[in-house]
Amino acid sequence: MANNWAIAIGVNQYQFFQPLGCAQADAEALKDFLVVEAGFLQQQCLLMTDTSPPLGDRSTYPTKENILLLLEDLAAACWQPQDRLWFFFSGYGINHNGQDYLMPIEANPAHIEETGIELRALMQNLQLARLDTLILLDINRAYASQANTLIGQEAIELAQELQIPTIISCQPEQFSHESTELGHGFFTAAVLEALRSGNGKTLDDLERYLSLRTPELCQHYWRPTQNPVTIIPSRQQGILPTSQTNHRIKNTTALSSKEILAAALPTPSLHSNSHQLTANTTTWNGVGEVGGMEEEISNYSSLSPPATTNYSQAKQTATASTSIWKPLLWWGVSTMMVIGLLAVVFLRNQAGFRTVEISPAATKTATDDSDTEILPVLPEVARNNKIVKILPTVPPPLQNNQIKPPTVPLSESAKRQQALSDLAKMSLQPNQASHLSLAIAKAKKIKPGTQGYEQAQTNIKIWSGMILDLAKNRAKQRKYATAVAAAELINQDQPNYPQAQAAIQQWRQQAKQYVANTTLLDAANGLIQPGQASTYNRAIEVAKKVSPGEPGSDQARKSINKWSEIILQLAMRRASRGETKAAIATASLVPEGTSAYNKAQQAIEKWQNRKPQK
Repeated sequence: MANNWAIAIGVNQYQFFQPLGCAQADAEALKDFLVVEAGFLQQQCLLMTDTSPPLGDRSTYPTKENILLLLEDLAAACWQPQDRLWFFFSGYGINHNGQDYLMPIEANPAHIEETGIELRALMQNLQLARLDTLILLDINRAYASQANTLIGQEAIELAQELQIPTIISCQPEQFSHESTELGHGFFTAAVLEALRSGNGKTLDDLERYLSLRTPELCQHYWRPTQNPVTIIPSRQQGILPTSQTNHRIKNTTALSSKEILAAALPTPSLHSNSHQLTANTTTWNGVGEVGGMEEEISNYSSLSPPATTNYSQAKQTATASTSIWKPLLWWGVSTMMVIGLLAVVFLRNQAGFRTVEISPAATKTATDDSDTEILPVLPEVARNNKIVKILPTVPPPLQNNQIKPPTVPLSESAKRQQALSDLAKMSLQPNQASHLSLAIAKAKKIKPGTQGYEQAQTNIKIWSGMILDLAKNRAKQRKYATAVAAAELINQDQPNYPQAQAAIQQWRQQAKQYVANTTLLDAANGLIQPGQASTYNRAIEVAKKVSPGEPGSDQARKSINKWSEIILQLAMRRASRGETKAAIATASLVPEGTSAYNKAQQAIEKWQNRKPQK
């Protein structure tokens, strides 16, 4: 069966283009979805952004050289025919002399052929690898220098010619837009919505969703419409893995995922000795593995990564030493059993036992403490012509003035501290919603009845609550898109799912209101002409349409007060020049309810009582 691979590239801080705001977030979000929700292996999803951590000793900085070398190494060492690959790029694209180029971070528009990545060569190499490839291109055009180039036209023709499923963010004559409020490009946001909602199981489903949702997002956020272009060789082709994918990794019991990764991305030692895997472990994009996502976690309290070993050497050593160690193993087990029995007897003796005397003349029950003696631990003895039977010690009944000490449960703070500790063992961060979701997915693998199951369930509840807390904090900062994205990581089987869904609906409504109010403030700012008091007055009237308590109302109130102060300053400046009537007329433009209103009224009264100059 096929393995699943992903390469997500997002470039924000270009060296020769205007910076983008959401390309990096686009790549990170798609990679997180594929790992956390789609079941891709962490070590087979590569992220290349402005700030992505290095992969072992090699950089993931999205330069042309790094991108092409990575593709070359994966094709040579890792990819097998029919493996599934998601190739995602969010950044600038340019059409030069009829050919489409993807722009890496150091790309120079003055030297496109030398610094850009030729899309034809890229797609042809992917076809030669015989992969089941899906290409997603959220490509932007620079407004100033590349406004007339039809980037994407060759990409469409190449996808049709090579029969590679490809989705491009907009038509060649359109622009691809992004929104800092949404936190993504509109195309990528629609792709993520489709995948998370189950509307992207096939390319046909994904095409239908994107064709409706992407223009809708553009309209909602007041941007020109963009219509994605989808090339689908097989309309019913599945694009997400089934439960049977990645079987080669899951069934590889002898090699750890880190060793597979070391083989996938050769170092000088690997090139010189390709038949033996290096023992150096590699961390994929800065996230440490805990036995691999593909392994069942049977002991929740032990989450440290297994040490990597030389497989062939370990196998030979184990075979050669079996006859020596087997008798020693049995001897050791027998010795431990004897020591354990002795320890049990010793502990029982230390704890003490109560005895019950049994004699033919006995008339009291075994619970009558008046006929009992404390004796050494013996199964049954004869004492003073009486048979004494040994029973476990039972604490005496409580008196009326005694209170049974309660069993103190683990405090909530202690439970949270344990959950944070387990999170740290997995090299995951408590302030990243995607990391918490990944931890929950790992904990869900622990089966009922196995060691650590109860602790795992407690951790799931705590981590789910932490995700919602992170989402709430983002919403307080008006980061509604990222707040919704975080809350959507809370699944239906988690107790706070209804609360998360209610919050999502509220935040989406607030986001719409915030966008509308922000648009009003932008319009108000556009009315202002410095030095003209009447324009500030009109701007205040527009800003007043933002109702108190609505998202953005704080900014509206600050702007209104600032503009009222400016009107008063203009009035006082005219009064200082002796233009009393003009000053009074200007001060009258300060609206009631603003911070400068009372001062303006006092100034008007003062100027009206001023004697006219002779």
